[in-house]
Amino acid sequence: MGIKKYEQTLTSPLKEATVLLLLRDKEVLLTMKKRGFGVGKWNGVGGKPNPGETIIETAIRESKEEIDVTPINPNKVAVFKYYFPHDNFGMKVWVFTTNKWQGEPSESEEMKPQWFSLKDVPYDQMWADDKVWMPKVFEGKKLNGSFMFDKEGNVTDYYINEVDSVE
Repeated sequence: MGIKKYEQTLTSPLKEATVLLLLRDKEVLLTMKKRGFGVGKWNGVGGKPNPGETIIETAIRESKEEIDVTPINPNKVAVFKYYFPHDNFGMKVWVFTTNKWQGEPSESEEMKPQWFSLKDVPYDQMWADDKVWMPKVFEGKKLNGSFMFDKEGNVTDYYINEVDSVE
């Protein structure tokens, strides 16, 4: 079943989460996930909102908790829906970027940060969808879309759109 048909079968809203990417001088800060969902993969910082928290407040809080950095004026650059039908699980992820922050990225129990050149992003050690959308975000594009994964974490179907604003 493809994404469009699968989306028609959903009966409850998706859980929300954030991903924040710090950018500087043609580099991106990625973090190695040390525990929990996505362990062993490079990704941005982020997580799920606390009750009553806005999605941007979530992105800022998670950055403070995971790498001891406070982003300043994060930009909402993408929103994606992720589906894992074999686990009956899905989530809506808001992607932010920033090139201004307070503090120096530091390792936590959950995340190990490392700077990568935009030309050397380790896509082979990341979620399979990242190589589809992340280069577009690095080019300054705003996006929305959906990705479907199999048990092994491979993308089995997706669509992605460039948009004027992310809502």
